[in-house]
Amino acid sequence: MNVKLIGSLLAVSLIACPLLYFFVGPALDASQLETLKLLGIIAGCSALFCFVVGELTGNNSQMDKLWSLLPIAYTWIIAARGGLSTRLVVMACLATLWGTRLTFNFARKGAYRLKFWEGEEDYRWAVLRAKKEFQPHWKWMLFNLFFISVYQNALVLMTTFPALVLTGVDKPFGWLDAVAAALMLGFIVYETVADEQQWAFQSAKWKMLGEGKKLAELPAPYDKGFNTVGLWRVSRHPNYFAEQGTWCAFYLFSVAGGIGILNWSMIGALLLIVLFQGSSSFAEEISAAKYPEYAQYCARVSRFFPGKKY
Repeated sequence: MNVKLIGSLLAVSLIACPLLYFFVGPALDASQLETLKLLGIIAGCSALFCFVVGELTGNNSQMDKLWSLLPIAYTWIIAARGGLSTRLVVMACLATLWGTRLTFNFARKGAYRLKFWEGEEDYRWAVLRAKKEFQPHWKWMLFNLFFISVYQNALVLMTTFPALVLTGVDKPFGWLDAVAAALMLGFIVYETVADEQQWAFQSAKWKMLGEGKKLAELPAPYDKGFNTVGLWRVSRHPNYFAEQGTWCAFYLFSVAGGIGILNWSMIGALLLIVLFQGSSSFAEEISAAKYPEYAQYCARVSRFFPGKKY
């Protein structure tokens, strides 16, 4: 992820959010604004925590640990304040299922510790910190504050906006809600399969490397160093594809509730898609530098949508 893209993300957010709210609608009522205020306080406290702990410990995965937990809290708060309608409860349950899966996947990588400020840091932060664009440290500190802590917390909150706009809606749970639920559940299952395949591949690879073998000595497909089997055979980032699909399906609930095909609560899903464009590019930059065959893999296989390029 380059600095220009990060700046663009922040600019788009600052401009797009108010424009969508004022010109696409609907306006929030007093009760919804009160709920948003509560959620905003939680997000603000989370951002402060991530920034302070990240600076004190040098571990910038504090937000990564909360990424899967906050939407669960947000959606249940919204559901409770929205009268626990069928639609909101289904949305909260699906968000909980999504968050449980992601938390488990991150936990088994060693991210969580009893000393909550410790745990394994996402390897990409260390690579990014070392880039010349973030030297000296004060530049990284600003990045930590505005992007890692503030922006990402705001983005996570925005992904739950489709639930917020549905509080007070009395339209019965219908067929389009069922479609949204089925899609979201399908994407969660798809992402779970992708994660399991990646975990199995990497575990086997590192086990063999730990036995003293060199990468070139490993049997296929491990000798490439990166996963090219299962869902990873037809998509370079099947987990990212499913993640984006999950929150687009979550947005579909707002359409099912009669808010409108286009409404401002789409901002979270849209910005998440933009974020994954940058995140995947950065991850591929790292992989291409480590594995000689990765560029060929990129030329042959689609980035997100399942399918070969030729």
